[in-house]
Amino acid sequence: MAASDARTLARRLSARSDESLAALFAARGISPAAPWNDAFDAAEQLLDPASVSRAITGLTAAEAAALHAAVADGTPVDGPTRDTLTARALIDDDGTAWDATATALRAATPVAASLREPRDPGAASPTAADSDDAAAERAFTAVASLADVLQTALTAPLGRIGAGTLGAADRRRLLDAGAVTDAPTADDLVAIAERAGLLASEGRALLVTPRGLAWLHSSTIDRWTAVATALIAQVPPAVRRGGAGWIDTDAWAGAHPYDPAWPARAEAHRAALERWAVIETDGTAPAWTSAAAAGGDIDSSTLAALLPPEVDRVYLQNDLTAIAPGSLAPQLDMRLRSMARRESRAQASSYRFTADSLADALTAGETAETLRTFLEELSLTGLPQPLAYEIERSASRHGALRVGPDETGHARVTSDDDALLQTIAVDQALRPLGLVPDPLDPLAPRGGALVTRSSPDTAFWMIADARYPVVAVDADGQRRTLDRHRLAADAEPAPAAVEVYADLLARLRAAEEGDADAAWLGRELEQAVRARETIVVAVRLPDGTEREFTIEATGLGGGRLRGLDRMVDVERTLPVSSITRIGPA
Repeated sequence: MAASDARTLARRLSARSDESLAALFAARGISPAAPWNDAFDAAEQLLDPASVSRAITGLTAAEAAALHAAVADGTPVDGPTRDTLTARALIDDDGTAWDATATALRAATPVAASLREPRDPGAASPTAADSDDAAAERAFTAVASLADVLQTALTAPLGRIGAGTLGAADRRRLLDAGAVTDAPTADDLVAIAERAGLLASEGRALLVTPRGLAWLHSSTIDRWTAVATALIAQVPPAVRRGGAGWIDTDAWAGAHPYDPAWPARAEAHRAALERWAVIETDGTAPAWTSAAAAGGDIDSSTLAALLPPEVDRVYLQNDLTAIAPGSLAPQLDMRLRSMARRESRAQASSYRFTADSLADALTAGETAETLRTFLEELSLTGLPQPLAYEIERSASRHGALRVGPDETGHARVTSDDDALLQTIAVDQALRPLGLVPDPLDPLAPRGGALVTRSSPDTAFWMIADARYPVVAVDADGQRRTLDRHRLAADAEPAPAAVEVYADLLARLRAAEEGDADAAWLGRELEQAVRARETIVVAVRLPDGTEREFTIEATGLGGGRLRGLDRMVDVERTLPVSSITRIGPA
């Protein structure tokens, strides 16, 4: 590192705004806890060979080409690229590369990588219509599968293993639920859901977000558009075309020529776009994203015209099944699946009503009346008598147990059926609740009520999971609806870089001095003394002339530099105020 470069950069850093410095530190991956005391510390570390080498890996192909030209023949970097590289402290304001940058660039090895095999120019291509039809089918399948993934995650959060990938047990759960057909699809869809903000991590658990829950209640085309918009927004800047759209995906691998991790990241982005039918399997854009690829907007109406039409009616049958004669509208599918188990998923899906599925619906807040009303409106064949009977039977049994709060806020379980209370009191599955007769209840000897130190919600779900006919009530005995879905907490907005680096910036500002040259000279002298270096010192004499001394620096204090003059082998003491510059011997 040239001392003059570090001095110049320190001066440049002092002149920057807090926002500019914070952006620089963030771009260079500087820790907010960096032990820097002033701009000179910052300049030294930013020009440290290891730090510059890390910054080189982030160069785009255009930035690397411009920097190579500046290093090879001295051509200053110009235009927007100069602004970008200057902002990252890789070049000076005039477009010339620092010595440390030039050294790191010469030592860097480009990554030879390819995202995909080169296309055979002579290979036949499908017609545009056939290609769009295939992509539309892929879009429809991806939307339906992702909805099933989120539905499964609502039932129980998905889990990650230590490596950060989806656990084998949860992959199997998705496969068994029919949400996906293979493990790679499961991983891809989970990654897409995270990119779109539909799933979020809490520790090793993957939970549906409030945005994901709202997404589940939207139409198929709205579901696709929301995720596609998020994926396009996350296309890396290095593969953008003029700040919008994207370049040919076959060229993505070379977008960061010095980053060995880039090809894998680029492939992950490309695979997500292909899985979601934002691009074709050959990397080209289908009709509905061709404008977006050029920097425009998604044409979702073109895709909607190619998707299977949605239906809003089903056939209810005497065998307690429902058959949807097409793709059931998502909001209706969500409601139907709350009361029936889906048995098959296709463009014609089937659902089966069972005593347990109806009990789950009643537990979640449905009543016999709301179930009948919904199914009568949904059915093309009316409400079959066997299903009507099963609804009435389930509703008549449901609510035999009531769980609400007592005076202390703990759970209190009541029922008109003393035998049922006595049954749950000795049920081994409910032992953790510690249910005991309520000593304040006049019917306590006969078990008129049970109490527990658990909360009403905890007691309710444990009793419901044990398949007892239970409802939740409030303090007045009125029925209330509980939602057991555990959603991810809303993500906190990321703090601005200037907030992240507030302490470091305050330290740098507090150390600023009026005479930057004198401050840097003092730093160079301190370093020379610590290393006992032999340096050339230029001193301004009283008559205004300068004289150079080659000395081995041995001490610094009281405004004077002490050292052994190597030319005449005598000790010299030089006033620091008269030293104009120093350099290597």
